[in-house]
Amino acid sequence: MKMYGNWRSAAAFRVRIALNLKGIAYEEVFLDLDAGDQHKPDFLKINPQGAVPALFDGDGPPLTQSLAILDYLEETRPGVSLLPEEPRARARARSLAQVVACDTHPLYVPRVRTFLMEHYGLPRERMLEFLRNAFTTGLKTLETRLSTEPGTGRFCQGDAVSHADLCLISLWVGTGIFDIETAPYPTVKRIAEELLALDAVARAHPLRQPGAPAS
Repeated sequence: MKMYGNWRSAAAFRVRIALNLKGIAYEEVFLDLDAGDQHKPDFLKINPQGAVPALFDGDGPPLTQSLAILDYLEETRPGVSLLPEEPRARARARSLAQVVACDTHPLYVPRVRTFLMEHYGLPRERMLEFLRNAFTTGLKTLETRLSTEPGTGRFCQGDAVSHADLCLISLWVGTGIFDIETAPYPTVKRIAEELLALDAVARAHPLRQPGAPAS
């Protein structure tokens, strides 16, 4: 497999973890998002949205959108399963994943931040307030659900890693990058620490990818 990504992309981070957990060999081509590689004609032919990740598996067209890619890997690659078998547990894992990938992540991606500053004249400090609100809204939702719902175990859904955990850790790592207060979210923190101790997650960590800053 071949994937186009970037070190700081939360969505690429999720897919990288899944590939590692399932033991799938892949090559990652890193785009320089700051230089605008995602908007160049060659990449727009791959993904007209100009976003990463984009995953090639064989000769077919590229797969885009991290949750769709995770579902594809789950449906086509046997072995380690990243969704529970029981339908209600599977639905809960997907619901928790979507809190991050559908409701939280879209509010803080670079193209949204840039649009707010360039088209509405939003000062950087006000933009950061907007960004932090997106993070804390998502974290509050996860903390409330994970600390009160009976499905939570060692990880988000029971004691096995699921798509929900891949999304949770992609949000959690961003709290360090953007200096988000994390003390109010002890359950999220506990699960994040469990995940960061896994080799598959550690190898996929944004700060361990080419182009990442030293700290």
